[in-house]
Amino acid sequence: MTYKQIQDEYKNKYNSSIKTCWIADTKRKMGLPVKIAYNRIGETPKYPCPKEKFEEIKKIIQGE
Repeated sequence: MTYKQIQDEYKNKYNSSIKTCWIADTKRKMGLPVKIAYNRIGETPKYPCPKEKFEEIKKIIQGE
């Protein structure tokens, strides 16, 4: 599933938008492979996924 597909499904399901960096952070926490952004500075993400969005994004990635 692409990031755009995840964003579209999230928008349809929760009527809200999410950032692609939140998707990447969620995937990283789930242990899925994620490339490092070319503009990333340091080890920690600049915009980590908010706790209230994490479970919702995780469900979409898992296909629930």
